[in-house]
Amino acid sequence: MNVVLSIAFVLTWSSGFIGAKLGAGSASAATVLMWRFLPLAVVLAVVALTLTRASWRGVTPRDVGRQSVVGALSQSGYLLTVYYAIQLGVSSGTTALIDGTQPLVAGALAGPLLGQYVSRTQWLGLGLGVTGVAIVTAADFAGGGDAPWWAYLVPFLGMLSLVAATFLDRRTRRPVRPAVAMTVHCVTSAALFTALAAATGGVVPPAEASFWVAIGWLVALSTFGGYGLYWLILRRSGVTQVNTLMFLMAPVTALWGALMFGEPFGAQTALGLAVGLAAVVVVRRGGDASASKEPVTAASAEPAPRARTGR
Repeated sequence: MNVVLSIAFVLTWSSGFIGAKLGAGSASAATVLMWRFLPLAVVLAVVALTLTRASWRGVTPRDVGRQSVVGALSQSGYLLTVYYAIQLGVSSGTTALIDGTQPLVAGALAGPLLGQYVSRTQWLGLGLGVTGVAIVTAADFAGGGDAPWWAYLVPFLGMLSLVAATFLDRRTRRPVRPAVAMTVHCVTSAALFTALAAATGGVVPPAEASFWVAIGWLVALSTFGGYGLYWLILRRSGVTQVNTLMFLMAPVTALWGALMFGEPFGAQTALGLAVGLAAVVVVRRGGDASASKEPVTAASAEPAPRARTGR
């Protein structure tokens, strides 16, 4: 996996939790998400009708429908739970921490659902990642917080939504071009979040400048950066490799939150970061070592699909 892409992905994906914290101070989750996606969807739709029309050639209604489901799961379902949890008072680092359990779920399902070989070394790395997450979790709960206990369950729903989107995309036989995927995902999210904001009376944005700073932050860093790199790296390196990087989100976000919002970051969190880094190294080496041992099947002999972006 390209090191530069990996670093960029970790930073830009983590920026989404920070942006959610920025927006939570001035508006509801539905309002922030509506204004994050509605202008972006309009721009992407115009671009699709003018500059990228060639990318849509051969795209069927079934392709659009599948990508709409992927977008609803990976953007709408995932982000709504993240924003709602932070709005309830869960810290940005803790929310990222709970989402960090995604690699274990995805790694466990990669074999039976995708037929991907997961080596013992990779499982060792996944175990290290879970250990790092547990260390940071213990540190966070030791510090206390104002959120109700059930608020910590909300990000788990988003994690499962993203896992479902990941496997649905990987099982797609007809991958679409990046411009098409990004447009469909964002238009789907814009429609869902606009409907939700209208239903909850949150359509009108606040007048605070901080709100629009948060929106700009989320569109530039999180959508085009983190979300796009997620699908790109997924296509290049597979489910186990890309989801191992998710172990780094919690400690990186916790450090970022400490610098920007004064959230606690102690020795335990630093230890969790070190263990998470070790997990990434182990899984990457395990993937390189197992590649030559993996038997060639009809599925593995097929040409690899083109890289496709989509967050």
